[in-house]
Amino acid sequence: MTGTTPPQDSLVLYKARPARVQRSEEKLTLELEDGEVVRVRPKDVVLLHAGPLRHLGELRNPAGDAQTAWELLAGGTTSLPELAELAYDSFTPAAAWAAWEMVADGLYFRGTPEKILASTPAEVAATLQARAAERAEKETWEAFLGRVRGGKYAQEDLRYLREVEKLALGRNDRGRVLHALGREESPENAHEFLLGLGYWSAGTNPHPQRLGAPLTPPAPPDHWPSALTELPQETRLDLTGLPAFAIDDAATENPDDALSYEPGPGGGADGARLWVHVADPAALIRADDPVDLEARGRGVTLHLPEVIIPMLPPAATPLFGLGLAEVSPALSFGLDLNSDGGVGHLKIAPSWVRVTRLTYEQVEARLDEEPFRSLLQIAREYAARRRANGAVEIDLPEAMVRVEGDRVVIRPVAPLQSRALVQNAMILTGEAVALYGEEHQIPLPYATQEAPDEREAGEGLAGMFALRKSMQRSQFKTAAAPHSGLGLEAYVQVTSPLRRYLDLVVHQQIRAYLEGRRTLSPPDILERIGEVQAMTGPMRHAEQLSVRHWTLVYLLQHPGWQGNAVLVETRRLNGTFIIPELAMETHVHLASELPVGSEVVLKLRSVDLARLEARFGIEAKHPQTI
Repeated sequence: MTGTTPPQDSLVLYKARPARVQRSEEKLTLELEDGEVVRVRPKDVVLLHAGPLRHLGELRNPAGDAQTAWELLAGGTTSLPELAELAYDSFTPAAAWAAWEMVADGLYFRGTPEKILASTPAEVAATLQARAAERAEKETWEAFLGRVRGGKYAQEDLRYLREVEKLALGRNDRGRVLHALGREESPENAHEFLLGLGYWSAGTNPHPQRLGAPLTPPAPPDHWPSALTELPQETRLDLTGLPAFAIDDAATENPDDALSYEPGPGGGADGARLWVHVADPAALIRADDPVDLEARGRGVTLHLPEVIIPMLPPAATPLFGLGLAEVSPALSFGLDLNSDGGVGHLKIAPSWVRVTRLTYEQVEARLDEEPFRSLLQIAREYAARRRANGAVEIDLPEAMVRVEGDRVVIRPVAPLQSRALVQNAMILTGEAVALYGEEHQIPLPYATQEAPDEREAGEGLAGMFALRKSMQRSQFKTAAAPHSGLGLEAYVQVTSPLRRYLDLVVHQQIRAYLEGRRTLSPPDILERIGEVQAMTGPMRHAEQLSVRHWTLVYLLQHPGWQGNAVLVETRRLNGTFIIPELAMETHVHLASELPVGSEVVLKLRSVDLARLEARFGIEAKHPQTI
């Protein structure tokens, strides 16, 4: 019946529904079930019966036996007229439409008006089974929606909730559950939904997974763990007689640097040497070997309040960590200092060192003892030299956020002199190695930072906040260039090869040079910089969002929290505050204008964990500014 121009008063199929041809011309005039009249092309319809059909109301269900017709035709073929005659004893418009509805239903018959296939008994049984399963699934789905609308879920609902979880973790862009509930399909809404349902607790941190951060330690090739149990045979400088100190936070598990002070021949500062000992993974991990490639794909160790995911395989820590064994292997940097605090000579050598581990607090209590007194003096003179060269010191509150059991603990980081001691010793080593690389033409990933267009000047926390905003982002390049923030003409990061891949690259390059092997070329270094930066951006962002997440969980665990805050920036009546106790920035609506630098007491009003927002209100104002 396809290709035939339907006559007037015939029955046709139009958009899967019956229609009557009122006029048969170049275009057909059709009467539809709802009384609407449309004009269409003949090719847009399929003729089911030539008529006459005076009104669509005539298509009442005719008496017949469809079941018997199928049983007679099962597995065979027929046409629409034959099927209508067999099932309804006549081929009328009503019988034709009833027969076609059987075909359209697809259980017993399928095909076109000209060629209709009768299903086999097995096919009918399979279709009936599939339809029963579909009905059951629909009933299950509706029951699930009913439960979650009431804030509950059952064990059988977990498969649907896992779909929402994928959306909350950024693995899917859409989610039919939220769609069915009339909610925007976003990770934040999925997170909020799972929290409200109790499927997720406040302790579920989705941000690392959303950003693609690896949450398991490296799984090295089968042959590698055995190699990580033994160092290669090589000559190492014996520095075990020189006291060495790994100074870090108490929670640090992979110490990768330590300090020694070697007095001059007369026992004083003249001719003295500062030794900075650094973990030596490059003794085993060469460029482009499997573990190097794995570390390059991670870029850095991921530090989260709830867990630390190492950049290197776990077996690397006991082998290379300083002070974890009686004697530790290191790559030691001996710095002979000039009278102006600069490096006159740099000695680099693989070594053996005997390291004592100390916390910053322990060293702070011993700064009037040797060698800490001399180390502190070196750090102070070097810091002064960098400040004179334009170094920027940003002093904003810091805090350590840790998850301990089911509680979040926030410990403000005290501005200890021991921290400045270690920091300046590491920066000094980075400058010395950068100059060494230039002098010996060793390609290295140099850390650089352009000077700000206009350096903000101000006092207190507000001034520091503005200063930080004015700073340019640091970059890595294959040629030495100034680092404005550090006040240096050249700088490389070299003291954390267990935690930062580009530090490991520096070690690999130095070792290759010292051993007379081929070093990587500048294009090789540039390629590594690109790969690492593609990962470290999301990794650092995951760390920042995770700290924010757990800080908000801390606030949830301390309802009604209140504490001091300092206004550091205003935009009309919107204020940005820093809460020193939490090292947290937050935005608060100001009922009236306040001068930047004002200190207030903020009180927690609410927490929106899914959107990483906390709402505070101003409880009191202090007259002073900070």
